[in-house]
Parts: sequence; structure tokens; C-alpha cells
Amino acid sequence: MVLGRREFLLQAAALTPQPTRFQLACMTLPYGGHPFERALEGIVRAGYQFVAWGVNHRDAGGAAKPLLAVDAPPSEASRLAGVSRNMGLEPVMMFSTVNLEAGDALPRHLHRLEQAAAARIPFLLTFGRTQGGQYESVIRNLRGMAPRAAELGVTVVIKQHGGNTATGADCARILEQVGSPAVRICYDAGNVLDYESRDPIADIATCWRDIRAFAIKDHRDHPKDEDCGPGFGEIDHYKLLAPVMRTGLTMPLAFENIFEPLVPRPSRPEEIDTLARRAREYVETVLRGLAAGPAGKA
Repeated sequence: MVLGRREFLLQAAALTPQPTRFQLACMTLPYGGHPFERALEGIVRAGYQFVAWGVNHRDAGGAAKPLLAVDAPPSEASRLAGVSRNMGLEPVMMFSTVNLEAGDALPRHLHRLEQAAAARIPFLLTFGRTQGGQYESVIRNLRGMAPRAAELGVTVVIKQHGGNTATGADCARILEQVGSPAVRICYDAGNVLDYESRDPIADIATCWRDIRAFAIKDHRDHPKDEDCGPGFGEIDHYKLLAPVMRTGLTMPLAFENIFEPLVPRPSRPEEIDTLARRAREYVETVLRGLAAGPAGKA
């Protein structure tokens, strides 16, 4: 059958990858020395619409406590999501805080999935530092949680964290064995450069089709070996994000580290607010440039 011009254009449009819808989400992790509510307040001030929950925060009395305990009821996750949304922030990611190779990883991840679903959080971030014989248990645990994740509409995302998950290529091999779209990659370029001294630009070329989120951080080897905020390190974010500009997906960019290298981390929350804004503006600049250039065009 010979296609008319209109039919040809319609089919071509359907086959053309659409722009990725990036969600710039500041983690509350950089505000771990302050109450959760102050973290949300600062993230709003820094111009974000999305948030990724960190791990620990100090309460009004100054004691550090888990934001959401592993065994907390899903209703507590729902309550925290309400607090976030009332501040004007949509939560898009939370940590499992349980390593994939742990003996109780499966039941604990299953409960984390229930929490995420109750909070309407689409991504559960997890990782391990699996070595040797732990590999099979990681595959088994991920296979065990994948069906429930799919039922709940939550995607489990693993990030690079040394060992058998050292690189994106390593994580892609894990996904191939797990065999479920409910388990994908949250790419952490900082960890690839830091832990492995590997080039994340070459690495991301091996796995970008499996990426559904990013843990945004940078890294410097010189003059000091140190993680830092985006734009302060040695990673070229233009090259890093170019492969995922036209996936048609909604993809969180979760800012895990926003700090300046070499100098002490700030203690005042207002200083953290400033760094959160700078990180957002830097990545927005990168995305605008890529969208205007060859990487953002069909």
C-alpha cells in the first residue's frame, strides 16, 4: 500500500522520539542537619517544584531521626507526602535505605513499596555494594519485588554503588537478568567517577535506554578527591544528559549533592538554599542548551 503524505507524516510523528519531561527535584538529603519542614521550605525558596526525600533529619530538639522508618506504616508516608504537597512540592523519589544484598532485603523493600504507593511516589531508589556470591541474592531479591512494584505502579531504580553495581553497564546486566520493566536504573555519574575512576560519559552510552532517573551530583579528583554539586566537578553534564533528551519519558533529576568542593559544608540552612538554587539553575542551563541544539532535536 502506498501511503499518502498525511498518513506518512502521521506515522513518522508516531515513530519520532518525543522530548523527555525532566523533573528537577532537590533531595532533602543536603538538609539532613535541619528539620524536614525547613528542608521543604528551602527547596521551595530555591525554585523547585519537585522533591526527593532524604534519609535522616533533625527534629525540633536537635536529635537526628529517620524521616521514614523502614517499618513505619504506609499511612506515615502518606502524611509526609501531604506535608510536601502542602508546601508546593511533589515528591517523586524516596530511598529504600536497605542494601540489595541484605538478608531481609526482599520483605523490607516490599514494605517500602507499600509506603511509596501510599505517598504516590513513583520511584523507589535502592542500591547495594554487592560482591561475589551476593550477586545471585540481589537478582533474586529484585525479581521478588518486581511484580509487586508493577502492581503498585512504583518503579524500583538501582544506582551505581560499587561492587557488582559499579557502573551503568553492570546495572544494565542486572536488569537483563531481572527481566522486568518495574526495575530500572537511576544513573549516578558521581559514583561512577568517584568509586571506579571510570568515565561516566562512556559508561552512560552502554545503558541510557534503561535509565528512568538520575541522582545528580558531580565529582572532582583534583585538587582533592571529593563529591560536589553539579558544575563544580569534572563531569560534563552536556555530554551526560544528551543521550536521554528524547526518550518521551517523565524523568526525575534528583539533586543529591549540591555542595561546593574544597570548602566546609555550610551549617546555616540559608546557605544551603543558595546552593540548591545554583544547582537548579546550572542544570536548567544545560537542558535549555541541549534542547536548542542537535541533542534536543528529532
